[in-house]
Amino acid sequence: MQFGKDLPLRLLVVDDSVEAAEAIVSMLRNSGIAVRPSRPENADALAQMLTAQPFDIVLVAHDAASVPLEEVMQRVDASGKDLPVLILHDDIDTARLLRAASLGARGVVLRSQPDLLRQQVMREWSDLEARRSLRKLENHVRETERRCDALIESSRDPIAYIHEGMHIRANAAYLETFGFDDFEEIEGMSLLDMVAPQHVDDFKQLLKKLSRGEPPPPRYELEARGLDGSAFPAVMEFTAATYEGEACQQVVLRRQELDPELAREVEELRQRDQVTGLLNRPTFLRALEDTVADAGEKASQHALLLVEPDHYTRLLQDIGLDEADALVAACARRLRDVLGPDDVAARFGEHQFAVLRRNCDYADSMALAEQIRAAFAAAVLDTGSRSLNATVSIGGVQIGQKIANVSSVLGKANQGVLSAVGVGGNRIELFDPSAADRAEEARVQAWVDRIRDAIDHDRFIMHFQPLVGLHGPPDQIYEAYLRLLNEHGELVQPMTFLQIAEEHGLLWEIDRWVVGHAIAVVGERRKAGHDTTVLVKITEVSLQDDSLLKHMAEQLARHGVEGRQLVVQLPESKVFTHLRAAQTFQEGAARLGVRVGLEQFGLGLNSFQLLSHFNAGLVKLDRSFMDDLPNNQEHQERIREITNRTRENGRLTIAEFVQDASSMSILFGAGIDYAQGQFLAPAGPEMNYEF
Repeated sequence: MQFGKDLPLRLLVVDDSVEAAEAIVSMLRNSGIAVRPSRPENADALAQMLTAQPFDIVLVAHDAASVPLEEVMQRVDASGKDLPVLILHDDIDTARLLRAASLGARGVVLRSQPDLLRQQVMREWSDLEARRSLRKLENHVRETERRCDALIESSRDPIAYIHEGMHIRANAAYLETFGFDDFEEIEGMSLLDMVAPQHVDDFKQLLKKLSRGEPPPPRYELEARGLDGSAFPAVMEFTAATYEGEACQQVVLRRQELDPELAREVEELRQRDQVTGLLNRPTFLRALEDTVADAGEKASQHALLLVEPDHYTRLLQDIGLDEADALVAACARRLRDVLGPDDVAARFGEHQFAVLRRNCDYADSMALAEQIRAAFAAAVLDTGSRSLNATVSIGGVQIGQKIANVSSVLGKANQGVLSAVGVGGNRIELFDPSAADRAEEARVQAWVDRIRDAIDHDRFIMHFQPLVGLHGPPDQIYEAYLRLLNEHGELVQPMTFLQIAEEHGLLWEIDRWVVGHAIAVVGERRKAGHDTTVLVKITEVSLQDDSLLKHMAEQLARHGVEGRQLVVQLPESKVFTHLRAAQTFQEGAARLGVRVGLEQFGLGLNSFQLLSHFNAGLVKLDRSFMDDLPNNQEHQERIREITNRTRENGRLTIAEFVQDASSMSILFGAGIDYAQGQFLAPAGPEMNYEF
């Protein structure tokens, strides 16, 4: 489950003070959590909100008078929802803890300890999502078991379920194979009775291994014996399963009508990638699932590595598209030469490989990854007609109990590959949940070095997206988006590095770069006869002093640009928490003719109150308002409300992330001034939109 920017926290705050409630919301947003807050004015509003909206957490002040604590708890209980309540206190003592417990609250948090408050909120949110997921999974499992049982019964493959060597379920095809008419005839019968005498001893050892929890073989060849005593060659495939809540083994029986050796060859071909000779993706995933399950049950440790050639597109351009298979095959040969006999390797994607090594710790996993990286860096790949040198990026995961989930394992490994590619390639990013701090420190330092290099050597670039006017004459307005260009000419998205830049005090330098280059672009457009306005985003770091204002004034004068052609934007939540500094900055920008706008507008507890204290030239609606806008009446009404109230003060409104024509029609009817989004035009390096 991804928390933070990807998943919004639906927070209900019961507090008499709007400012105190907004401070909590801003603190959570500043820590990277996307908060969707609500605040009831009275008990009736609380009851309506609990009925109409889904919430994740309730924060209630212990001394709230608008809705007393006891009534909040009663209303939450009456809603019948799994909704954790945290009580806000200024300080704590035993009596307050006992009171919270008696009322059924999940915990007590202190206003004066924002870090602890955030941790408690995240912990309760995580627990809530775990409970929700468990309920969904239980329902899903019940439905899946019902459907699987129906499918198994109708399957033409003979299938049975075995517990401690005894039959507890068998479908019609299985009964027919052995000559039984009804399951009652076979129920409780040992699977050994279905095996020809010469295989009994070996098969008995297999059943003992399965009972001890050891992994079953992929296939087991033997002679089976029917009810009439006749024997026939067969293959049994075992899979760990549950039946009616009880652990057992699923057995799929296949008669061997073909020559056994030919059957083995066919099965081998079915599991292999034909270009590389490595395992194919489905076969590898089955091995990975077994390995992850083993880690979860036995606390064992294993390594998964995803290996990807660096600059693959450029390599194809060098050798020709017709040599793509030869290049992949050459990479596979190089990989196979490095691995041990027990390592499992597969072609996992078009040009991505996967390696699985069982029973190895972090040091062994890192050594394996470094061995693979060095082998490619030092070798020449022979594709037949061409020889070339190709480095690789490796993303890996140390599989253990803390990450015993296939989706999480693959997700972390893929993130590692992307991160290694993003900082130039020929690198290893190995995630170890038990040593995350060490890995994270190395990864962060690599990004800090890259950001500093981008600032020093001008590796940042800008993409521009047009803003289309919905009313009045068309204006040439673009929004500038920051991108990082690495030394290989590949783009890195800002969300990859901005948080690291913030943690290491680099945002103010990035703000200067963005503003300076935006002004330079406008100046070039002005010389070419275009009256263009550019919107840029800055961070609250630049509000701390007047250095950005001075830089802005210098660049405007240097490039002959009027201040009206530049708009700087700040998030609503940042302006609220830095209001005095934002007001001072806005006044200084106004003296230059530069407008200051609010983005991510409309999500605060009292967004319009902020506008009475901050003279924003324009407001940009938060992109969440555009989610399924044609079918979301609440969002439509909120957009109309924002438009009407901002128009009264002469402020322009912008809607971003527009995705379809229906949304455009709604925005036009609501009176929105400008729209932008993929539906109208994507962001790109050129300003070439036909307004």
